[in-house]
Formats: sequence, C-alpha cells, structure tokens
Amino acid sequence: MGAIETTILSIILMIALGYFIKRIDLISLNDVDSLNNLVIYVLLPCMIFSALYSADLSLIPVLGFLPFIILFSSFITGIVSYFILKKLNFSDRKLWSVLITLMIANTGFMGYPVNIGIFGYDGFLRAIFCDIATMFTFLILSFVLVLKFGGTVKTAIRKILFFPPLWAIVLGVCLNLANIQIGDVLNNTINYLGNGAIPVIMISLGISIDFIGIKRNRSMVAFTLVMKLLFFPLVAFFIVSFFGLVDLQYSVSIVEAAMPSGMLSLILAITYKLDFELTSDCIFINTIFSLLTLPIIIMLL
Repeated sequence: MGAIETTILSIILMIALGYFIKRIDLISLNDVDSLNNLVIYVLLPCMIFSALYSADLSLIPVLGFLPFIILFSSFITGIVSYFILKKLNFSDRKLWSVLITLMIANTGFMGYPVNIGIFGYDGFLRAIFCDIATMFTFLILSFVLVLKFGGTVKTAIRKILFFPPLWAIVLGVCLNLANIQIGDVLNNTINYLGNGAIPVIMISLGISIDFIGIKRNRSMVAFTLVMKLLFFPLVAFFIVSFFGLVDLQYSVSIVEAAMPSGMLSLILAITYKLDFELTSDCIFINTIFSLLTLPIIIMLL
C-alpha cells in the first residue's frame, strides 16, 4: 500500500473513530467545542511552533510565495461564487454564510496531517506557509463582515491578535532566526503536545459529522462541493502552472487548495449572526466528500 492510500485510510479511520465515539455516547456533540479549543489554543500552536522553530528558514524566499497561491485561489473562487449566488437572488446572510465556507480552506486541521503523511516534514513546512493565507483570508473576511453586518473593528482585531496559531508562527520564526534556545524540557513538552494535534483534530471531525445536513440544505451543499472541492484547486493548478512551480511547491499548493472548508468559517458565521446551521452543513458534508476527491487529486499529481 502506497503513502497516499495509507495516509487517507488512517485519516478515515480516525474520523470514523470519532463518529463511533459519538454514536456510543462516550463523547457528545456538545464536547466538540472543548476539543476544538484544545486544538486551537494548545495543540496546534505547539505543532506549528515546533516545526518552524527547527526549520531551515533559508527557504523563506522560496516558500514565501505559497500563501499567495492559496489567497488568490480563495478570492477568485469567492468572487465567482458571489456573482453566481447574487444572480440566484440569495439574501445577503445566506450568501455570505455559503461564501465564507468556500473561501476558507481547512489548510491546517486537515491540510497538516495529509501533507505530513504524504510528503513528510518538508510537506508539512510548506503546508504551514499555505495556512498563513487562510489566516489572512479569515482576517479580511472578519473586516468585511463587520462592515456588512455590524460589529466593531475592535472586536475583529482582538479576535485576530489573540489567534494562537498566528503567534506560534511569529514566535517560531523569530526564535529560530535569533537562534534563541528554549531548553530540552520545554522543547520536548511542546513536541509532545504538538504530536497530539492530528488525532484530536480527526476525532473531533468525526464527532462533528451530521448526515442530516445533506437533506437540510441540499442545493447549497452541492454548490459548495463543486466550488470548494473542484473549482478552488483547479484555480490553484492554473496559478502554479503559470508561475512554473515544481516539486513540493507545486504538489503541496494544489493539495492544500483541495482541502474542504475550514472550521474558522463557522466562527465567522456565529460571530456575525449568519445562517450558521447552513455554514455548518456545508463544512461537514464537503469534509466527508473530500475524503473521495483528495485521493483522486493527489494521484493525478
């Protein structure tokens, strides 16, 4: 069995374990927020920091282009989707509830484990740079939604400034460049915590699966499947081909672009009182379908 099949099957098994745990009432859907907070505020920052702290940052001039690929793909997908949904006379709240799921990719929660499994540490490092684009997309959409649906710029800035993965990137890069040693005990602790991120992420996704969403918002779910899982990576493919990217820069960019919708879009939907149920359905269903589309896209690479 090859690396691709092994990685995807491992991810499916961990997600299935999460779903099974929910079905036997070992952990309920109400516990997902606690698990996600553990990931966002502790495990994922440790994982990112550990990778960047020990990385060869001489590659930054090369890797620095990767966020722009995801960012451009996101906004092209968003603009095209906006005009399609506007043409179909969707209300602004419903339109933006769908739009945020198309523009924010799961480049971290799912992108990291997939790239680690297939491309190893070098793929993970490039995935981190792709994930920077998702953070910028989250930032930009926060400001757009503040202006569109109310709220304060101060609140949007606070959410961004206190987003732990962002600080993990900053600290990891700064301490690496300054050659500041954090000691074996702290380094080992951070590594142990970081290693727990992937299984907790996958189990949390499994607990979150809700098949009712397919019936509840069938047309919008189908629309997001096409635009997020097919159109978004297709745009990324044309961008990387146009700029002549090769090897891991080429492969990781497209794989990251092919990720399903990110959980950060649900945070935006709840914060700005959008149709968060619709957003949730779109996220969960295209996460499930991505387990079919991702292996195909990866094999085509």
